[in-house]
Amino acid sequence: MIQTRIQQGLPQDARAIRQEVFMQEQGFQQEFDEVDRTAWHLVLYQEGEAVGCCRFFPADEPDAYALGRLAVRSACRGRHYGERIVQEVEDWLRRHRMSRLVLSAQVQARPFYERLGYRASGEEYLDEHCPHIHMEKELLGAHLS
Repeated sequence: MIQTRIQQGLPQDARAIRQEVFMQEQGFQQEFDEVDRTAWHLVLYQEGEAVGCCRFFPADEPDAYALGRLAVRSACRGRHYGERIVQEVEDWLRRHRMSRLVLSAQVQARPFYERLGYRASGEEYLDEHCPHIHMEKELLGAHLS
């Protein structure tokens, strides 16, 4: 059975997943920041085991939220958990009348987000050692699918 939990503030399960994926696997050093204290965090559970997570928080633009730190444990990939996490966040934001979701995607993840209806804009840039691109999706009204 798949379950999700959403809470404000960084839950221990999300911290563990992000340490495993971003720090140990991908080599990021600056994984945790002040945003973690106030952001909403979603953790996805399969049969009670935490398998993936993300955070989302108000963006610097009206009626928009930012999605970040989406991670799925390596042993759990290929089961559409990442897609489920994004869909759960989008549904939560629609219920709260947020019109747009923006994110800073690792360039290697761009096709994943494009399949979910996100559009890239601007130039690629480095975040630590990794190329990223700005992406966004309209959540209310006309969908960019």
